[in-house]
Amino acid sequence: MVDLLTAAQMGALERAAIDSGEVTGLELMERAGQGVVDAIFEEWPELRDRGASPSSSPGYLRPDKGDPLRAMVLCGPGNNGGDGFVVARLLRQRGWAVEVVLFGDPSKLPEDARTNYERWGGTTRAAADLGDEDLRHPDVSIDALFGTGLARPIDDAALWERLWSHDDAADVWALRRQGRGTEIVPPRTVAIDLPSGLCSDSGKVLGGAFPAHGRRCARSALTVTFHSRKLGHVLEDGASYCGKLVVKDIGLKGEPSASEVVTAVQQPSGEELGKGAPGHKYANGHALILTGGFGKTGAARLSGRGALRIGAGLVTLGVPPSAQMEVASQITALMMKRVEGGDDLRDILTDHRLNAVCLGPGMGVERAADLVPVALAAKRATVLDADALTAFSEDPSALFAQLHEACVLTPHGGEFARLFPDIAEKLSAPPTRGPAFSKVDAARETAKRAGCVVLFKGPDTVIAAPDGRCSVHSAQYERAAPWLATAGSGDVLAGFITGLLARGFDTMGAAKTAVWLHVECARRFGAGLIAEDLPEVLPDVFKCMNM
Repeated sequence: MVDLLTAAQMGALERAAIDSGEVTGLELMERAGQGVVDAIFEEWPELRDRGASPSSSPGYLRPDKGDPLRAMVLCGPGNNGGDGFVVARLLRQRGWAVEVVLFGDPSKLPEDARTNYERWGGTTRAAADLGDEDLRHPDVSIDALFGTGLARPIDDAALWERLWSHDDAADVWALRRQGRGTEIVPPRTVAIDLPSGLCSDSGKVLGGAFPAHGRRCARSALTVTFHSRKLGHVLEDGASYCGKLVVKDIGLKGEPSASEVVTAVQQPSGEELGKGAPGHKYANGHALILTGGFGKTGAARLSGRGALRIGAGLVTLGVPPSAQMEVASQITALMMKRVEGGDDLRDILTDHRLNAVCLGPGMGVERAADLVPVALAAKRATVLDADALTAFSEDPSALFAQLHEACVLTPHGGEFARLFPDIAEKLSAPPTRGPAFSKVDAARETAKRAGCVVLFKGPDTVIAAPDGRCSVHSAQYERAAPWLATAGSGDVLAGFITGLLARGFDTMGAAKTAVWLHVECARRFGAGLIAEDLPEVLPDVFKCMNM
C-alpha cells in the first residue's frame, strides 16, 4: 500500500521520528538535500561530471573550459530553505559555482535551517538586493522556497517580475544568460517537495501566484519529494507544475493513522483478479446493463463488452422495443432482454442470479428516471453513471434517499456539480489559504452524503467510501493516458466496475481495480485509442499480469 500524505501527516511523521531519537532534524535535512542532488544527476547525467559532452543533452551549452557548472538556489524562510542550503553546499563541494538567494531574514530561520545556512559558507544574496544585472541563466535552478509548508499566496509580484523571464519559450526559471551566449534552452529546474505556489494538500495554486506572466505557480522540470508522494502532486493542477516527480527515501519508518490515510491505487493482484469460480457461468455473476432507445445503444453496448471481458459470467442488455433490432444486429456474446419500463425491469430482477446492474450510459434522462428507482429497490450491486445521475440533478436528495451501500456512483466533473452543487462550489472556489479544500475532501463528503462509494472521475480519479476510506488513481506522470479523453471511455469503465461487482468484488475493490485496468488498457494500446479498443486490450493486460 502506498500512502498519499498531507503536509500535516508528513510533518507528524518527521516529528515522531525526531522525538523518538531515531534521527535528528539536521540528519533528515541532510538526507533530503543529498536526495535532491542524487535526483539531479539521475535526471541529467551529463551534469554528473564537470565538462561532460553536450551531445547527450539537446540544447545544452557546454561551459567554456575551466568554467564551472552553475546553480542558483532560491531558499525560503522555512525548512524547505534549509534543504536548499544543503543542496547548495553539496554542489559547491563538487566544484560548482553556486549562487544562493534567501527570501527572508537569516536570524528568523528555524534552528535546523539556520544551522545549514551557516554550514553553507558561501555568499547568500538577499532577494530584495537583486537587480536585473545579477541574474544569469544557471545550469540548474532550484526552488527551495516554500515546499509543503506554504499556507498563503505568494504575493510579492515585483520580486517575481525580476526573477522570472518574460520569454514564454523559456518557461519559468529561464533566467537570463549573460556572457555565455544568447541561445534559449529548456531550463533544468528543480523543485524541492513542491513547486512554489502549489498547495500540498489539494494541488491547487494558492491565490494565483505570478499573474504578470500568465502563470499561477512556479513550474519545474523535476520535483523531488521525500518518503511518499503528497496529495498535491496528484490532484488538480499538481502534475502539470511538477514535471517529473521523484520520491527519495530519507529513512522515515512511520505511517499515518489508518483512519486518515489516502492510498494510491496500485496494480491489483493477478492472483485475486484471476480467480474464477468453478462450475458454470452463473458462478461468475450475471450483469444487467440497461440501454437507451433507438440510435442510443452504443454506450451500453460498450459497457456490456467491458463487463464481459473483465470476467462476468454473463452479461445481458436490457433494451426497449424501439432498439431491439438495432442491438440484436450488433451483439454476439452479449445477451438481450426486452425492458420497456419499470414493470419489465422489476420482473427481470426477480431472477436473483442477476447480481449486478448498470444504469446510465446512453439511457436518456427520462428512461433513467423511470428505471433507476426500480433497480435500487432490488438491492443489487448497482453502478449509476451518466444519465442515471443527471436524471436526478433537479432533486438529488430523491436519489440519495434510495441509494444503498452496494451502489457505486461514477460522476465526471459536470455530473458531480449537478448532484452536489454545494460541495462543487467549495471545490471550485479560488483558494486563498492552505490547506485548500481538495478533490479528496469533496469525494469523502459526497460518499458520506450518498451512503455509497463515489468514483469522481478525471486524470486524478478519487474513489471514496462512506466510512472515510479514500484512494486516488493518478493517470499522470508514468501512468499518463491522454488517449482516454475519447467518447465512450467512461462507459467502458462503468462496464468494468459492473463486471467486477458481478464477480463478487466489494464496491471499493471493484472501483479501484476497474480504474487501474481502464488506464492500463489505454497505456497498453497507446495513440489512436477509441473506446471499443479498451475491452479488447484486457486479455493482453491480464497476460502481462501472469494471469
